Amino acid sequence: MGDNAKLYTADFYEWCLTTAMMVRKGQWECIDPEVLAEELESLAKSDRRALGSQIQRLTMHLLKWRYQLTERSGSWRRSVRNARTEIQALLDDSPSLRAQVPTLLAQRYPKGRQDALDETGLPDAVLPHDCPWTPEQILDDDFWPEATP
Repeated sequence: MGDNAKLYTADFYEWCLTTAMMVRKGQWECIDPEVLAEELESLAKSDRRALGSQIQRLTMHLLKWRYQLTERSGSWRRSVRNARTEIQALLDDSPSLRAQVPTLLAQRYPKGRQDALDETGLPDAVLPHDCPWTPEQILDDDFWPEATP
């Protein structure tokens, strides 16, 4: 096991800094390519998970906004805006993640729905089982779902 591989298991933070320095210096022979590839893939997965988490939070608050009119508050509005801001930051940093939004919305909406049910105490039948909004709508800063008559 090389020094870089030992460092990876002993001190991840130091391994990251050392490996970055080795990459900058072109010291490729000192780097375990498989470990580096795994860590790069892990970074990509982390951003995707963060995007999914924000989509889940956003859909929960949009459902609360839509179905609990009498409970609307500034904190809910801030939560929606904050989720959209975090999503936009992720998409600005990694534009290719935008293609993942429809899939993540389909995957995370059920969890956001369950979170909304837990927080509101509304009956299960009240909230739609399928997401009533498009990816474009949930990301639109001007979109605020209104109650239907």
